[in-house]
Amino acid sequence: MAIRVLRARVAVKGACATWTLPRELLMDRKALVVATGVGLILQLAMVIAGHYSAEVQGLFAVGGMGFSLIAGLVFVWLARAGWAPDLLGGAVAGGACALLGIAVSVVLEDVPAELLAFGTLASVITGGIGGGIGKLIFR
Repeated sequence: MAIRVLRARVAVKGACATWTLPRELLMDRKALVVATGVGLILQLAMVIAGHYSAEVQGLFAVGGMGFSLIAGLVFVWLARAGWAPDLLGGAVAGGACALLGIAVSVVLEDVPAELLAFGTLASVITGGIGGGIGKLIFR
């Protein structure tokens, strides 16, 4: 098992603390940014269309979670790491894009603010599922 050593300066002059993390817990930062960006673009397109169309607004829940699943798939497609970082990365990408998309929808007053927490949590779970599906597809 590969281990990466992280070093951080402590407030005491000259002191240095060292932590070790298992490599399997580290996520691919570039894959996370790209996957979150893809999900966010899809979320924002849906939110903007839903602001002007009641039919699209009726699909916010299904569409939002679907886009989070896609973000999880994109993360795994780019990262192709172990199970733990792929599931975690998919969950983070799915949750992050949903959080931002729902926040815009709240600002536009299309959904209640209470939906921010529930919708984000549902999308974190769906993004993780996307990560798991992606792990099985993109071996």
